[in-house]
Amino acid sequence: MSDFSERVEKVSISGIREVFEAAGEGAINLGLGQPDFAAPDHARRAAIEAIRDGRADAYTENKGILSLREAIAAKHKRDQGIDLHPDDVIATAGGSEALHIAMEAHVDAGDEVVIPDPGFVSYDALTKLADGTPVPVPLRDDLTLDPAAVEEAITDDTAAFVVNSPGNPTGAVSPPEDVEEFARIADEHDVLCISDEVYEYTVFDGEFRSPAEFAETDNVVVVNSASKLYSMTGWRLGWVHGSSRRIERMLRVHQYAQACASAPAQFAAEAALTGPQDRVEEMTESFRRRRDIVVEGLEDIGLTVPTPTGAFYVMPEVPAGFVDECLERGVIVVPGEAFGAHGEGYARLSYATDEESLREALDIMADAYDAVV
Repeated sequence: MSDFSERVEKVSISGIREVFEAAGEGAINLGLGQPDFAAPDHARRAAIEAIRDGRADAYTENKGILSLREAIAAKHKRDQGIDLHPDDVIATAGGSEALHIAMEAHVDAGDEVVIPDPGFVSYDALTKLADGTPVPVPLRDDLTLDPAAVEEAITDDTAAFVVNSPGNPTGAVSPPEDVEEFARIADEHDVLCISDEVYEYTVFDGEFRSPAEFAETDNVVVVNSASKLYSMTGWRLGWVHGSSRRIERMLRVHQYAQACASAPAQFAAEAALTGPQDRVEEMTESFRRRRDIVVEGLEDIGLTVPTPTGAFYVMPEVPAGFVDECLERGVIVVPGEAFGAHGEGYARLSYATDEESLREALDIMADAYDAVV
């Protein structure tokens, strides 16, 4: 009798998707983590030119075209001061595949992976698909991940821990001293730190730092993507970088799962990385304004709101029934428990939509709040 793997039975359809399907037509969508900006024109043109010239018709190298990997290495040298060889980069089908191959290459059956809770939904699912065991760690009151809590959760069975700053679903940015501690933990405990940095450029307060800047061993693997940096979610172009031995193992997974990232997307991402960066600054300033509108509006409603310092999410504490009341009134928000057990009592809102829609949604959420308190 045909049956299914135990691995796949351990995961389910994302709770985010369930909320979308429950919402009515024409709802204001505050559940989608997608910038409402167009991809940079020069990135689009680069893809079109590559297609017209026939340069996008064939497989690329498994790791991706050399010029893209050189652009990625130059980006990390410029932004983090990291000396990264282009051979130690793999271009992937978005940050999602980068996370997947990092897990598959480093996690054995029964290994533990320490993850933030609440945290991005893929961390738990991808750990299980690698036959590992997720170990959720609750966040601080300001929704940052506490290095001491991570260190306390590490056992002899720990293969890796995940750091995500700026964070999804929280919008929290880890301070530099915490990031340095994450690197120390990876070094001293000889466990892998998977650093998810896809929201790197969207920081309003404080500064972005990477554990790769501080690590003294090769126990840090970095996941990044053009998706959120350049509003190129649909292009599905991310990357992972690490030491040569780690990249070689991740490449073994990537070459069979994907062969190579989409060629047109590779040319587009190279242009985004090497061309004008005006779009990045424009997006960050716009998201900063929207954050202020949303935080002020939620506080006026009566909600307790940890102020996000990056990304484009806010995670207020909400009363029971609030999410359902919002959905019934045509505003999509995601219940916090979709991101882990410790997300219960919260909701995630994305403010990656226009200001007029945000103000309308806030008025509706005020009615939803009044209905449940």
